[in-house]
Amino acid sequence: MLCAAAHNTYVPTHEGWLFLAVVMDMYSRKIVGWSMRDDLKAELVIDALAMAVARRKPTPGLVHHSDRGSQFASLAFGRTLRESGLVASMGSRGDAYDNAACESCIGTLKVEWINRHRYVGRDQARLSIFTYIETFYNPRRRHTSLGGISPDEYERRFQKSQQPFQFDTIRTTKAA
Repeated sequence: MLCAAAHNTYVPTHEGWLFLAVVMDMYSRKIVGWSMRDDLKAELVIDALAMAVARRKPTPGLVHHSDRGSQFASLAFGRTLRESGLVASMGSRGDAYDNAACESCIGTLKVEWINRHRYVGRDQARLSIFTYIETFYNPRRRHTSLGGISPDEYERRFQKSQQPFQFDTIRTTKAA
């Protein structure tokens, strides 16, 4: 993981809003960290980042890109980035294009999943979104930017391509 992007969104429920933050690996488009809370405090994005760091164990210097939302601009989030060895990058004011891949991910989640469901409570929404991310989006959802394969498959193929080539040995026998 060389670059991660993050974004957050609102999910309507009959109990009130559920807030979702995601961290995406920009190489494979995999959602590597996510968090859901009843409020928009900085812990929302800190928890998503903590999940991403625990799952990926990035080398120091990884660039973490986000918009200029108050959660990403908070002192607590900046401290978490520094402690994780990550470099903060924030988009230009009013420019949604520099975080387009992550915003597209959120848009896809809303169109393909959230907008098709009516959630009675936040816990129902949490379980539903968890199911979408972990059992469909990462392992099965095809992405045109990845050549029509899922993020998990893209990473599998990359890992396989990094393994040293092994020659098959040919055994010879003496002719009779």
